[in-house]
Amino acid sequence: MTMEYHNPVLLKETVDGLNIKPEGVYVDVTFGGGGHSKEILKRLGPNGRLFAFDQDKDALANTIDDARFTLINENFRYVKRFLRFYGAKEVDGILADFGVSSHQFDVAERGFSTRFEADLDMRMNQDNAISAYHVVNEYDEDQLRQILFQYGELRQAPAMAKVIVEERKNGIIKTSEQLKTALKRFLNHKKENKVLAQIYQAIRIEVNQEIEALKEFLMQTPEVLVKGGRLSLISYHSLEDRLVKRFIRNGMFEGEPERDVFGNFEVPLKKVGNLIVPAKVEIARNNRARSAKLRIAEKL
Repeated sequence: MTMEYHNPVLLKETVDGLNIKPEGVYVDVTFGGGGHSKEILKRLGPNGRLFAFDQDKDALANTIDDARFTLINENFRYVKRFLRFYGAKEVDGILADFGVSSHQFDVAERGFSTRFEADLDMRMNQDNAISAYHVVNEYDEDQLRQILFQYGELRQAPAMAKVIVEERKNGIIKTSEQLKTALKRFLNHKKENKVLAQIYQAIRIEVNQEIEALKEFLMQTPEVLVKGGRLSLISYHSLEDRLVKRFIRNGMFEGEPERDVFGNFEVPLKKVGNLIVPAKVEIARNNRARSAKLRIAEKL
């Protein structure tokens, strides 16, 4: 199996956003190929520390031989628990590059990419019991409709869910090609790749509980960061970016924070700078960067 990982997205901008102190303690919660972590280590002094998280066992092969570095094979939804286990109650900055790594997309048998025929899988943590196979073959029609509409933002979600359930009566849907064949009526030539990507995104988010994990992670960040500590967060689709933007602004995901008699409200974070997106030259070099959005925040 190839272990190639592509260049990290918005490398300089994301690490710059952490405003690194040489003696500080930092966390890269989406280690992957280690590109962001290596850049953080370059900027740390001998007394600095870097913790990294990645739930994918494949990422362990990229561990960095550096006494200042610790790689934790866990989902970032457990960030507070494991940092405390390693004696880091508060940190100076947290970096996250959400979404699927290039390695996961490029290894056909992982089942993340629409480019390859593969068994339905899509698990970021390969020890998880639920895979894409389970979602496609065992979820009822209403569950399928909800995830396709909510996570894939597909207007035809009800019809797609109905077709999947009907197709299952003829036998299990085991591979990506069988899923494409089942849904071929929704894949007109002009929009085939876009619609397929939305379908895959919906199933992948459900398999990996990505939205729940993101919310749990964000809620912990004000507790983990020191005052003045930074968050540097890259999102790739609107569902993630809306949650990140709203949490930075309001400290919550729904509703509005309680205001005092003067109409003011307290939030744990403040926005730093404006939304950052990749330059055309980076997108030309790395197509995965085309939908990336970087938001930076600081703990008040």
